[in-house]
Amino acid sequence: MKVADINWNTWVPEETATLMFVIKDEQILLIRKKRGLGAGKINGPGGRLEASESPEECAIRETREELIINPINVEFAGELFFHAEDMPRIHGFVFTATDYEGTPTETEEAIPLWFNIDEIPYGEMWEDDRHWLPQIIEGLRVDAWFTFAAESLLDYKVNVRSV
Repeated sequence: MKVADINWNTWVPEETATLMFVIKDEQILLIRKKRGLGAGKINGPGGRLEASESPEECAIRETREELIINPINVEFAGELFFHAEDMPRIHGFVFTATDYEGTPTETEEAIPLWFNIDEIPYGEMWEDDRHWLPQIIEGLRVDAWFTFAAESLLDYKVNVRSV
């Protein structure tokens, strides 16, 4: 299924979720997810939006829950739209932070991993990440649409804009 085959104006997500990327000193803080959708993959901390919570509040809460840190200087970085017939349809909000308080700590949900920004292990991440995360790291904003089947990327469209 192609991105162009979907009427995104009437498309309804099954879940709304967030991702947070702490980028500091030419490094990025990622996690190895221990459970749930994408278990075993490397990603940014994040999760599902709760009732009455803004996407930014969700991203901060999920980062606290998964890594026991408080992200600082949080900024909105983009929106992601994921369509799949065999996985939840997800509307994602991406945020970055330039610092944090606390010590990244392993939890039941995640193992913290630091990487140099030029050594991100895209081969251990969702296939879509390589198409938008580099732009986020550069400080650009991204709107992106993806189609998946059996956790494999079928098609994508990425719009990049300056802040």
